[in-house]
Amino acid sequence: MEKKFDKAAFKEKLEASGQFPMLYMFKFIVPKGSENQVGALFPKNEVVLKPSSGGKYVSTTIQVMMDSADQIIEFYEKAAEIEGVISF
Repeated sequence: MEKKFDKAAFKEKLEASGQFPMLYMFKFIVPKGSENQVGALFPKNEVVLKPSSGGKYVSTTIQVMMDSADQIIEFYEKAAEIEGVISF
């Protein structure tokens, strides 16, 4: 059973985690070959890539200055459109 994303609860946690603007770390796992789609979401930022041990997936890490919790959520919503993406 897939867990439903609670946008309001996530926004509340983000706002409680510190003051904006803040440096936020996005982490995604995508099927190999989809890492460029993640990079396209963050064209001005360095995307650190780490292949999985089996080579099927790539872990991506991006640190970005964010102005608000809503801005962070927008990036997660855009990333959710990438086929096979796992956000954490």
